Order: sequence, then C-alpha cells, then structure tokens
Amino acid sequence: MSAETGPLPAAEELVERALRAAGGDRCLVLVEDGSSAELRYANNTTTTNGQRRDRRVSVARVVPSAGGLAVGTASASGAAVAVEELVAAAEADARAAPPAEDAAPLLEGPALLDFGEPAVRTELAAFAPLADALAAAFEAARRRGDVLAGFATHEVTTTYLASSTGLRRRHVDATGTFELAARSADGATAWAGRSLGSMEEVDVAAVAARLSQRLAWSGRRIELPAGRYEVILPPDAVADLVIPLAEAASGRDAEDGWNVFSSPSGGTRLGERLVETPFDLRSDPNEDGLECIPFLATAASDADVSVFDNGAPLGATRWIDGGRLSRLRYHRAGAARAGTAFTPPVDNLVLALDGASAGLDELVAGTRRGLLLTCLWYLREVDVSTLLLTGLTRDGVYLVEDGEVVGAVNNFRFNESPLDVLGRAVEVGRTERALSREWGEWMRRSAMPSLRVAEFNMSSVSPAS
Repeated sequence: MSAETGPLPAAEELVERALRAAGGDRCLVLVEDGSSAELRYANNTTTTNGQRRDRRVSVARVVPSAGGLAVGTASASGAAVAVEELVAAAEADARAAPPAEDAAPLLEGPALLDFGEPAVRTELAAFAPLADALAAAFEAARRRGDVLAGFATHEVTTTYLASSTGLRRRHVDATGTFELAARSADGATAWAGRSLGSMEEVDVAAVAARLSQRLAWSGRRIELPAGRYEVILPPDAVADLVIPLAEAASGRDAEDGWNVFSSPSGGTRLGERLVETPFDLRSDPNEDGLECIPFLATAASDADVSVFDNGAPLGATRWIDGGRLSRLRYHRAGAARAGTAFTPPVDNLVLALDGASAGLDELVAGTRRGLLLTCLWYLREVDVSTLLLTGLTRDGVYLVEDGEVVGAVNNFRFNESPLDVLGRAVEVGRTERALSREWGEWMRRSAMPSLRVAEFNMSSVSPAS
C-alpha cells in the first residue's frame, strides 16, 4: 500500500464507478482504507513517530467461459486509482483464464446503511496515554542502569465490499501492538509484547516490571547442553507455535497429502483425535477482546478462499474441538466437492482448555526442573507432513528448580511440531491475550494458554545472544 497525505475520493464513489464500468454485471469491488500511526523509542527515550494513510482498490470480474465461469482480478493503490482501468484489466484477465475451480454464484445483499460513511482514521494522539507511562518507565530503567527500547503501532482499516448483486458491506477494524525490550548493563536482554485495540489497554509499568525481573534473573548465568527438557511456554511463545498449526488447516492441501492434516490412507483427518488433552482451537469474529471483520473480504482466490464467496458472513469456528480435528478451510465450491462444511478463515485464533485457570507464575511454581522460554523466533517449517518447525530461543531462557527461577541459560535451536507440543503438555494454564513475536505483524488477534511441556527437543546450543 502507498502512503497518502491529500484527500481521497469517497470509497462509495469508487465502488459505484467500478460497477458502472462493468455494466452492473458479475463484478466485485473491494476498497481497503488504512490509517496507521507509529511510535518508536530507544535508549530510554522516544525517538520517532509518524502516521500515514493507505488505500487499496481491488476488482474481481466474472465472465462466462467454456464449461463454466472464469474470474480475473486487478488491484491498485493510491489516491487516484483509475477504477475503470481496473475493471478493464480484471475483465481481460478473466477472458484469458480457464474456468475457475472455485466458481459459485456471487452472494447477494444486504446493502448496509453505513456503507456510505467515511473511513475512520487514527492519529498520533492515540499514543498520549502510552507516552506518559513510558516516560515513567524510562526514568525507572535509568535508575537501575537498564535500557528500554521498542515500538508501538495503531492501525485502523475501513473495508468496503460491494458487488453487482447488491451486496454492500462495511467494517471498521482497529488493531495495535506494544513491544518493549530491555537490556541490562551486563548485556542480558528480555522482551515482552501486547496486542491491543487501543493504547489504554496496556499496563506499561507492569510490563516494565516483568522485564526488570527477568534481567535480575540473568545475574546468574548457567550453561546447559542440547537435549530434551521440560519447558514452560508463556502465551506469546505458544502463539508462535500454534499460529502455524492454524495456517496449515487447508482442506485442499490435506486432501492432496500436503500437510499434517492429511490421512495416511488418503483424504483428510477430519474427525480424528489429534491430541489426548481436550484442547479447543477456535476462531470467532465476536470473540471478546479479539473482535474482527465479520464477513469474508478477499482480493484473490487460493486453494481455500474464493473471491466468489466475498461477503459471506463469518461465524464461530472450532478447528479443533476437544482434541479432535473438527474443521479445515474450504471455500463453497471446495466444500461442495468434498462433501463438508464451507469454512472460510477468520482473523483471530484462540487455544483453550476448559477449566484451566493457572497463570504463568503458577506453572513455574509447579515445576521441579525445567526451562522457562520467554521468546521464540526465526521459526521455519522443516517437514510439511508433520509440521515440524525449527527455531531459536531469544531474549531470556531461564532455569527453574523446585518452583523457582535460579538463573539464565544459553540459547538453543529447537525442532518441534506444534501437534507434538500440545500432545506432550503436562499442565495447561488459563487462556490470555497473546502477541506472537514471529507472526504478530499479520496475526495480532490471538489468545493462548501458558503450557508446561515434557521432552521439548533442544536440538543444539545456539550462539545467539
């Protein structure tokens, strides 16, 4: 998306122009108006800030094709998008395309009353409560001889979706992140992050106090070899592992034998018990604190998501229900072909165990000997069939003995599958809002429990500091 500073034409005007250019026939228009603000800080002081606006316009055009329907898409960014040219480009793309495997009737209505409302914007003033709290945290860090750094973002996206069938939908989506890193005079580091809807939701003093505690734990350094260890994972680190599990939930890929949800005997593992612990993995646009866009809005089709399904309402979806695989992503055409439920993606993710109530500190207190992993990073997929991931620990690995943290440990490279991690969980905490450090740039709405996991595979010692 490009940054814009001048006035933008009304989204409703662009939509209607595009539909007229298509002759009011088999056309979808998606306008995404974004507004963002950013605050950065380093060396115990704020350093830079800024704000920007973005606009992206996408058009999907459907034309008859031998044996079915073909679809073409075109997108452009900026204040002066020539929507008539986009419609022509999308139609040319459609006429050169084969029949679409995901073809389905375009959805109709409703035309919502707020469709003509202007886009909502954020401003740097959104950071006012955060800046005041940071100033106090910086002063406390200077007194301790520590250094704080990080950044905060706030983004508001107004989505407009319209079609030649009368569909008119609009949604305003606000997200934010707060990240804080601390470094002590002797080089120890710690990190914490929060996802949020507004800056008032973050308790800067509490985050800074937790980082200070972790730096104090690093006063004693302990070297440990590679091996299998019992580990405690806080919600943010659990999100690092579970988000790739949700991303792998492609029905088409599972049918084709390309992911961890493929059955060895062919087809998918739908209905199969994946883990003995009765975890629920769910998404819901109305999830408290994680609310997100309640209808499908996509600029292009892929194996599981179809432009033909634009405007479809999104509801509560249980991907894993009581430890069993309950849903995989399918667009309408794919679901009809597979004889299963139409299941579009939802922009949040929650992992929970019914009745779990312990916090991270309680899991630590119940550990005889293990490692507290506060942060994972640089995760990469090694084996798609098992969803084996490799990654590194970062910014704080601590040895726990008899329920107490006794010192900081060297970093490791690990090799683990998220399903295996869930299967070896020996204690599960309450579900809390989380921010994945690895995936949080695009998946900000997640809530995860803390986990105590047996036999976590630290495959080698990492020289990273």
